[in-house]
Amino acid sequence: MNEIRVWVNGQVVDADVPSVRALDHGVTVGDGAFETCKIVNGEAFALTRHFRRLGRTLSGLGLPAVDDAVIREGIQEVLAIGDPIAFGRVRITVTGGAGPLGSDRNDSPATVIVAATSSAPHEPSAAVVTVPWVRNERGATAGLKTTSYAENVIAVTHARSRGAEEALMANTRGELCEGTASNVFVVTDGVLRTPPLESGCLAGITRELAIEWCRAAGLEVVEEALPFDVLDSADEVMISNSSRDVQGVHAVDDRRLAAPGPVTTKVIDVWRAAESSLGIDP
Repeated sequence: MNEIRVWVNGQVVDADVPSVRALDHGVTVGDGAFETCKIVNGEAFALTRHFRRLGRTLSGLGLPAVDDAVIREGIQEVLAIGDPIAFGRVRITVTGGAGPLGSDRNDSPATVIVAATSSAPHEPSAAVVTVPWVRNERGATAGLKTTSYAENVIAVTHARSRGAEEALMANTRGELCEGTASNVFVVTDGVLRTPPLESGCLAGITRELAIEWCRAAGLEVVEEALPFDVLDSADEVMISNSSRDVQGVHAVDDRRLAAPGPVTTKVIDVWRAAESSLGIDP
């Protein structure tokens, strides 16, 4: 098991020792926001963009902003422990702090947690399944990266039980939305397409960069509403997140696809070239 390095409210702590209050609102009702950044050669990738999205989530939850400098301090401290992490992830969690047992909030300082661990890179392609549960694109937390992740736990557990890595969901309108921890792209008629943010999907940092970089490289990328059953006919499917970058999909339920396909391969090549040239905080 990989070592997990943890920092809570200004102090490095033992990952196995209690360090958050029992009545922390993040524990009792999932009142909090989080970000997960890729670690490359001991440094967190795309931090500025992750901080920007963290701020949007906190604002959407009605929680006060947290000074980026405080979080940077936590990241620096966990990454300085032990040997440098060649590849892994750092998770930033900000909760509403101490609260009552119900949904009301106290006027309490936020709890800020930073954790880091090494991990193995993902395989070149993955299997995914579709699930019957949907994202509510009109919900109060639509598009926010909150710590209320029970829906995702249920869906990804369902996927794992069927030999897949990820579960893909529609929204309430029957449109393709996202995975439990990934954005999704499809290729139809040779064009790379992905659901728009209005679908209720998370504004993924990797999604954002992939769209920017592919367009700059001359690849057509269309953000548009897509029927969920596009997964039954798309020539290629790919998923993206901070640890996968862009990953081909070789199976959707019982449907097999060649992966990574030609467009997926181009996207991966564009990603690697841009990441290499633009550095750790593009």
